[in-house]
Amino acid sequence: AAAALTLLSFLSLADAVARWREEGRLAVWLHVPILQSRFAAAAASQGFDFHHAEQGSSTLTLWLGEGPSRLPGYATHQLGVAGAVLDESTGKVLVVQDRNKTLNAWKFPGGLANPGEDIGDTAVREVFEETGIKSEFKSILSIRQQHEHPGAFGKSDMYIICRLQPSSFNISFCQQECLRCEWMDLQELARTNDATPITSNVAKLLLYGYREGFDKIDLTMREFPAVYTGRFYKLYHRELPESYRNIT
Repeated sequence: AAAALTLLSFLSLADAVARWREEGRLAVWLHVPILQSRFAAAAASQGFDFHHAEQGSSTLTLWLGEGPSRLPGYATHQLGVAGAVLDESTGKVLVVQDRNKTLNAWKFPGGLANPGEDIGDTAVREVFEETGIKSEFKSILSIRQQHEHPGAFGKSDMYIICRLQPSSFNISFCQQECLRCEWMDLQELARTNDATPITSNVAKLLLYGYREGFDKIDLTMREFPAVYTGRFYKLYHRELPESYRNIT
């Protein structure tokens, strides 16, 4: 079991650590408010190390068990989500060019997911914030994995592109983030050299689905109750026939 420590215990930290070892504790998690950061040095002298920091506090840990620490690491990935908003009535897709980039290539609007935010919600939110276009999540089109990403502080990056259906069409893009924004013919986007590589590849995938049926490319979402009481999870996968979904 892990033990928690309050700031009032710092005066006898060494004694506390010795007692926890005798009790057979495996680990100590130490939460230090930012205004009490001076106590981190005292904890480090007893073998504590930083685990992670969030707004207003840092968390240190001390492994008391045998062998290397088996405590899980903190977040090692960031999650970026983009929305490919396709107007099926015209065959045009919403694209932007980022401001302050050395290469002004066309891309799908998107950004980083907030903690606790579902993938589809991130795509819809980011599209609206960047372009003023309202949309609805339909599916996941692709997932890119990249390690040692310069934009992720050297950590790993997951980048997910979603298919969205627009519910508004008049662009009012964010001048601070975007240099240009427009509805572009999907065939043109699939062929242009003025798009990022991942945008070009996903445009071809989207064009295939647009012509042959989205069921060939979509990863759709279903929600299920989790093993934890009152919680749910979302599962993304190719659509199953009704006969298979209802197997018991």
